[in-house]
Amino acid sequence: MSILLREQDADGVLRLTLNDPARRNALSEAMLTALGRTVEEAGRDPEVRVIVLAAEGPVFCAGHDLKEMTAGRAAQDRGRAYFTRIMGQCSAVMQGIVACPKPVIAEVRGIATAAGCQLVASCDLALAAETAMFCTPGVHIGLFCSTPMVALSRNVSNKHAMEMLLTGDMMPAARAAEIGLLNRSVAPEVLRNEVTSLARKIASKSALTLATGKRAFYAQREMPLAEAYAHASQVMVENMLARDAEEGIGAFVEKRAPVWVDA
Repeated sequence: MSILLREQDADGVLRLTLNDPARRNALSEAMLTALGRTVEEAGRDPEVRVIVLAAEGPVFCAGHDLKEMTAGRAAQDRGRAYFTRIMGQCSAVMQGIVACPKPVIAEVRGIATAAGCQLVASCDLALAAETAMFCTPGVHIGLFCSTPMVALSRNVSNKHAMEMLLTGDMMPAARAAEIGLLNRSVAPEVLRNEVTSLARKIASKSALTLATGKRAFYAQREMPLAEAYAHASQVMVENMLARDAEEGIGAFVEKRAPVWVDA
């Protein structure tokens, strides 16, 4: 059976499910390859409008596969080349989620630790069951969660990020929502419905507009204020010239539903 399940509905919502519960949905080489390839393909597929990332089993994702990492030490260089390659591959997958023109929503039902927490933080939106837990526990095993830190620190404040990274403590979903790692936590029995409803609401918008906005959001965030405004203003100009903006504004003025052409 595939370690990454794919299910798409008529509204253009693509549901990707991590399906390796025996290994706690670890980001093994195989999982990273499947996830990276599928997200990239979905980004180019006009039939896909929103991506939902979920998982089978009680653990959403336990981060890197430590058995694979340990096996990598057998090489003459004590694993340097392997560790460099696997960290690069994981970082590319996380950046691929951010770069994907389709909004990506994490649906977290279980525990997300280390690079699994990084995966949640890399998604554009994240909802979790109230029973879900989050942590960056590398300090417990002498391995600071440095790469998870990148995504984490771009979602929550410095103090909250450092507390997670320095203590490695488990954090309940309600607290994760309070500090901004999640959009919200909900009862486990309604999680999928809540995520699906949100995904379909977003999928009903112009795909061009969503892609334009997502790309601009992450670009301007890294810029100084004046540069960010200059960039965003140029994006607005180009967006205003798009057919979907003309259609959307016209529909609003004429009090009718817009018909998107995604251009």
